[in-house]
Amino acid sequence: MPTELSGPVAAAQTKRVAASDADLLSDSEADHAGDRSPQLLSDHGTAQPARQSRDHFKRAKADSGVAPECYVAALSLKNNDGDATANIEQKQLQQQLRRSEVLLRRGKHDEALRLLENIIVSDPVNAEALHLRGQCFVAKNNSVGAFASFAAAVAVQPSHAHALVACAVLYRASGQLARAVAALETAAAAAPNDAAVQQAYAAGLNATATQLKSAGQRKAALVKYQQAVDICPTYADGFYDLGVYYSEDSQFDKAAEEYKRCLQLKPHFAEAHCNLGVIHHLLGRLDEALAAHQQAYRYAPGLKLVQEHLAMAYSDKATQIKEQGDTAAAIGLYEQALALNPGYVRAIYNLGVAHAECGQHDKAIFMYNMAVALDPTCAEAYNNLAVVMREAGNLEAAVQACQAALQIRPVFPQCLNNLATLYTSQGRAFEALHLLQAALLAWPNYAEAHNNLGVLQRDMGSIPEALASYETCLKLDANNRNAGQNRLLALNYIYDGADPMVCEAHAAWGDHFQQQFMPLPPLQHADRLADSAADLATSSADGTPAEVAAAVAGDSLAADSACASSAPLVVGYISPDLFTHSVSYFAEAPLRHHHSSRVKHVVYNCSPRGDSKTQMLKGATEAAGGVWREAAKLSEQDLAALVREDGVQLLVELTGQTANNRLGVMALQPAPLQLTWIGYPNSTGLKAVHYRLTDALCDPANTEQTFVEELIRLPGCFLCYTPATDAPEVAPLPALLNGFVTFGSFNNMAKITPEVIEAWVKILQAVPSSRFLLKNKPFACPAAREHVLQLFVKKGIAAHRIDLLPLAAANADHLATYGDVDISLDTFPYAGTTTTCESLYMGVPCVTLAGACHAHNVGVSLLSTIGINNKWVATDQCEYMDKAVQAASNVVALSKLRQNLRQQVLDSPLCDAGTFVSGLETCYSQLWKRYTMQQKSMSMNTPTNKSK
Repeated sequence: MPTELSGPVAAAQTKRVAASDADLLSDSEADHAGDRSPQLLSDHGTAQPARQSRDHFKRAKADSGVAPECYVAALSLKNNDGDATANIEQKQLQQQLRRSEVLLRRGKHDEALRLLENIIVSDPVNAEALHLRGQCFVAKNNSVGAFASFAAAVAVQPSHAHALVACAVLYRASGQLARAVAALETAAAAAPNDAAVQQAYAAGLNATATQLKSAGQRKAALVKYQQAVDICPTYADGFYDLGVYYSEDSQFDKAAEEYKRCLQLKPHFAEAHCNLGVIHHLLGRLDEALAAHQQAYRYAPGLKLVQEHLAMAYSDKATQIKEQGDTAAAIGLYEQALALNPGYVRAIYNLGVAHAECGQHDKAIFMYNMAVALDPTCAEAYNNLAVVMREAGNLEAAVQACQAALQIRPVFPQCLNNLATLYTSQGRAFEALHLLQAALLAWPNYAEAHNNLGVLQRDMGSIPEALASYETCLKLDANNRNAGQNRLLALNYIYDGADPMVCEAHAAWGDHFQQQFMPLPPLQHADRLADSAADLATSSADGTPAEVAAAVAGDSLAADSACASSAPLVVGYISPDLFTHSVSYFAEAPLRHHHSSRVKHVVYNCSPRGDSKTQMLKGATEAAGGVWREAAKLSEQDLAALVREDGVQLLVELTGQTANNRLGVMALQPAPLQLTWIGYPNSTGLKAVHYRLTDALCDPANTEQTFVEELIRLPGCFLCYTPATDAPEVAPLPALLNGFVTFGSFNNMAKITPEVIEAWVKILQAVPSSRFLLKNKPFACPAAREHVLQLFVKKGIAAHRIDLLPLAAANADHLATYGDVDISLDTFPYAGTTTTCESLYMGVPCVTLAGACHAHNVGVSLLSTIGINNKWVATDQCEYMDKAVQAASNVVALSKLRQNLRQQVLDSPLCDAGTFVSGLETCYSQLWKRYTMQQKSMSMNTPTNKSK
């Protein structure tokens, strides 16, 4: 993110300001900058005069300490060859000076110094020799001797520009910037056409500007910076420092222009490329920023700052690409960033995010752990680690990671929300409530927290409050899928499904949801479908490619009925609940018992994490000739494409408006016919779902409940139950041992409405010695237990008569708890399904109440299917209470029923998987036949274009 760059930008600018100052300080720095060093400037210096006036000569000699009489004697020598001798001596002197320069350039400082000393002995006022001797002293780190020599050169020749520059270097080194600039100003005036001298003067002005800027005098500094580049328009570092100045003032466009001018003069200037990249980054021009940082790295691959900024650019480009949907390419760029800067925590963190989004949990966990190892204060990494740990099923590790994040940053709304979600799943209701309240206090418009508050309220049975939370979430985020679907589910708990408001809410949501998806192109020809079906058939011993192809060949999928009935239909099942989950007990029958001669089934397992039940279902599917596909990590678009590729003719989703559904796949319409079944007691709301499987008891012909889908009523019950293999034996009737009857309900709290509690209280009052056992997730929380207990106590039921148990860790332990229950009491208007089947299988009969909608009547269908509806199905609340009281009055009859009820369930159509699946397959065939006939009719009625 651009905000991450402020630190490195400042570092880059500071470094280059120092480099600009150093142009004045040492020869090596000047060479690095591309300038000619003072020691080489003598090649372009002014030649020493061959003669000087006698007065000046005498003064110079006198200053040297040599006796005046020696000069007098020398001047008295007269002969005709005097001028010729002087010319020869002058040439020899110049040769010696050039030789000393060569020696100096070659690093032979001692030899050069001896030669120059000889020159100065013979000519003490030779300014160039004095200057070169000073350079020798500089090379030998003799600053005192160097300054004395440079000063002597200037004393002899005040306009000796290079000696002045050298003095300025030493002034600057000793902290005398003002004297340095004064010397440079004199040098620049003395040598106006000497580019090196002018650049040295510009560097001095630059240093002055930097000093003024550091002192807070920014306006005066800007004047000096500008003066420097005006004096020397080829001074690249001057434009660079102007860029730094404007960057610091956030005048980024001006800064960019100055960096560009700098690079025109010095294209290999890595720091300028780097800072230009920073400017582009800050202005949101990520591609230009990346290109500039790549140039900087090209010219200075070993410069740490350049590596860091290029890594930053790669990381942010990766994030941009990931947001566009190309996570694989993003991962590659994150890895490039880390190759440059292995300790770049943000890239490590973002790589963890990318791996998590790809479902690569192990890699994500590794990256998040590395991030917190490098930066123990990285609360975001701990928070995301918690999310991945939760998805991996390690709730305790997830809780610890959240707590670590909140230790670092107590006011961290996302983490407060995530920890609340974890506590909710563990039944720690009131702790979760406090965390969500804190999250919303810190961020009142946090939509997801409002949704999660609704989930918590639902789990506690506070449905009106839950609906209000969902609606608040949707006001903040109209497309929040979780809140929209949670709201629909919650409506079923407290409203009759036939209520027009409930029906209209489902239809309206479906229309809104469908608009977010562009359906796949409709199938125009059977060729692709036939080929895909043939590929699927190859994976099984049953059927041949030819047989499958024949089933789907024809004109626009309009095969005649004989063809359609002679080959297996390709039926797809989509579910995220193919593990130890309620839906799995009803999905097992078709997955295990489909006849491969009639149906080739493809199972798309979208379960976030599997268990032994998942493996069992996979084995059963494949043993029946079906195909099992792991689809949890696929997007809905990719999954829809896979369904289309597999040639699925009927696609059945098993989730409805419950958690982790894949209704987006249905909205994309990958299959010609699409159905919903098992997982939800109401409509999906999607017109793309054509049919809903039900039965005549759950949805009688005269039902007032409306559905977007067409209802298909299966013969008998619409469900087929496969009991758990780890179920314990049926326990003896507990009333015979206890001396009192125990009523029970293991339905979730959302179904236990105030009307239900009122009915239960009246039953307990009518059977004074009875007790009530409830088992539910929130009862792991003492405060939640007390809250529910008071619902009974306030209505006159003694606390000791109510037992509240949390969920059991293992399914076998859960089922064993029915050994403490004599009679189950169903909920309304949303009856139990799996809970009722488990109760019956464990020998515990259930009193249920018939109603006007599907959710209300599931218990009616189940009890009718096993043949005990007469005594256990009530038509109104009074009869519901009477039947419960009447059953409790005859423990002998209860005991007898208990002994035989499991076998009665197993012998009933409810558990007759073979017969049920045969009927289901017939239903599928009839639906496909109807479809093909409709397609054929449409094809025949379509006008054909005729040429004239």
